[in-house]
Amino acid sequence: MPTAVLTDRERTAVQAYLRLLGTVRAVFDGPPEGRRPPVMPTATLAEAEQALAEAGLAGNEEEFFRLLRSWCPGR
Repeated sequence: MPTAVLTDRERTAVQAYLRLLGTVRAVFDGPPEGRRPPVMPTATLAEAEQALAEAGLAGNEEEFFRLLRSWCPGR
C-alpha cells in the first residue's frame, strides 16, 4: 500500500479532526441520565474547520478521508 506524505497543513487538519473526534467521543461516553444534551466546544470545532480550510480540504471530504485513512489506518 502506498504511503501518503502529508503536507504540514494536511497533517494539522488530520490532527485537528482527530482531536474533534476525541472530544465528540468523550461527550457521548458519559452517563446520559440527568444530563443536558451534549455541547461541542466551539473552539474545538473552529480549530478543525480552520485547519481544513487552510489545507484546502474544506468541502473536499473524499480527499480528506483518503488522507486520514492513509495516515491513521483503522479510523
